[in-house]
Amino acid sequence: MLEHKVALVTGAASGIGQAAALLLAQAGAKIAALNREESELQETVAQIIAAGGEVLALGADVARPEAVERAVQQVMARWGRLDIVFANAGINGVWAPLEELTPEEWDRTLETNLKGTFLTVKYAVPHLKRQGGSIIITSSVNGTRVFSNTGATAYSCSKAAQVAFTKMVALELAEHRVRVNVICPGLIDTNIESSTEQRNLEGLRPPVEYPEGFVPLTQGKPGTAKQVAQLVLFLASDASDHISGTELWIDGAESLLKG
Repeated sequence: MLEHKVALVTGAASGIGQAAALLLAQAGAKIAALNREESELQETVAQIIAAGGEVLALGADVARPEAVERAVQQVMARWGRLDIVFANAGINGVWAPLEELTPEEWDRTLETNLKGTFLTVKYAVPHLKRQGGSIIITSSVNGTRVFSNTGATAYSCSKAAQVAFTKMVALELAEHRVRVNVICPGLIDTNIESSTEQRNLEGLRPPVEYPEGFVPLTQGKPGTAKQVAQLVLFLASDASDHISGTELWIDGAESLLKG
């Protein structure tokens, strides 16, 4: 399905990024697996190699322009092309009352999630334009359909902005046959909670009682990273070749209940 194509996946050490890297490799793509700490990519790299795939491990902070530009240059030096970009790296950051959220905490979340998306796409675009391609961005139900996670202001704003970014860039790149779409996962079984700091949220959120299991489609069971990866594969492949500038929610109808 993706033979002879090269895919850059950020945040590829775990969760959705890792699952997508493995599935794209299984479909035939060569994988440039990027993570802030290159050492954390060992498991992803080992699994791709064991399955007979090709992979390049890249260590880079997506919020640092020079690091992202250098990583893309390494991809081009290795394979000479770039067809798919999965801008997935992100953090939950600090969830706290607005008056307690520091400017530094706000900046860190926006720099990683929004600036990191911008930089990843920016430095990939000249290479994608050569033959066309697909860009997929990881947003969230938060800031797009769900606004009841009070305290998650910085995170939700970064995720809402990613949707606007997608639509702007999709139109700009359409003439170059580069498609740009954004996925909005809900409750997914990943380790992103490890990047979350919650402070003094007790009593901040409006009192709401949800039915037992607030993911209606699965009676409360969270989705899996592999399910999200399957959506990424669809958007990366020619099966979605007339879809661009679109957000797709993958949440088992959770956001329709909680929004």
